[in-house]
Amino acid sequence: MDDRTTQLRKGAMDLAVLALVRGAERYGGEIVELLSRRPGLDAGAGTVYPVLARLRNAGLVQTSWRESPHGPPRKYYRLTAAGERAYIDLARAWRHLAGAMAALLDDTTDRTEPDD
Repeated sequence: MDDRTTQLRKGAMDLAVLALVRGAERYGGEIVELLSRRPGLDAGAGTVYPVLARLRNAGLVQTSWRESPHGPPRKYYRLTAAGERAYIDLARAWRHLAGAMAALLDDTTDRTEPDD
C-alpha cells in the first residue's frame, strides 16, 4: 500500500471504528475481525487499538471489562453521547466529501490522462 492510500485510510479509520461500535458493544479483537471483512478497511490490531485508545481519550467511547467464555476477560467498547454526536457529524462530512469527490472524478473521467 502506498503512502497516499495509507493517509486516506487513517482519516477513515476513526469513522469506521465509531460505526462498528455504534449500537453494539464490541471488543477489540471483534472490531479487528469485522474490519478485516471489508476490503480497503482491513486493519490489524496494531492499527485498531491505537484508534480505540485515541477515541477513549477523546471521550467518544467508553470501556467495560467482561468475562469471556473463551479465555481472559475482554475490554468492550461502546459509544458515549459525545461519540454518537461525533459519529453523526463525521458520517455526514464523509458522505458530503465522498459525493463531491465522486462527482469530480466522474466529471474528469472523459478527459485524456496526462503523460507521465
